[in-house]
Amino acid sequence: MSKTRVFALTVILLMVVAFWTNPTKEQHEDAVREKAIMLLKEQAGTENRSIVDFGVQLFGNTLIDQFMKNHIKTDNYYLFSVTKVHWENQENILGVGAFKHVWLSKKIDEKAAEIVKMIKAK
Repeated sequence: MSKTRVFALTVILLMVVAFWTNPTKEQHEDAVREKAIMLLKEQAGTENRSIVDFGVQLFGNTLIDQFMKNHIKTDNYYLFSVTKVHWENQENILGVGAFKHVWLSKKIDEKAAEIVKMIKAK
């Protein structure tokens, strides 16, 4: 077999695998939810960590779910998917998913700091 055919078959196989292993919307949401809980705990500091843990358990992640429902969006491009946040009339990419894994950008830390700052100001 020629190198061109081997390359073409490899690319086709890689595309088929990417299609079948593209993360679902729920997997994207789970990754963002875990990161949001971690960032909440970090923002609260060590002395308030137990209060945040209790609040997360008490409210059942209601605030996080509400925020995700209103501001987090997942676009599926069949071979990969993208998680975006819509905040203050801007849309930013937070993460990319492929091969059953979601990679979150460091922008999520920046956006979380902005959101916490806005919430504290109100």
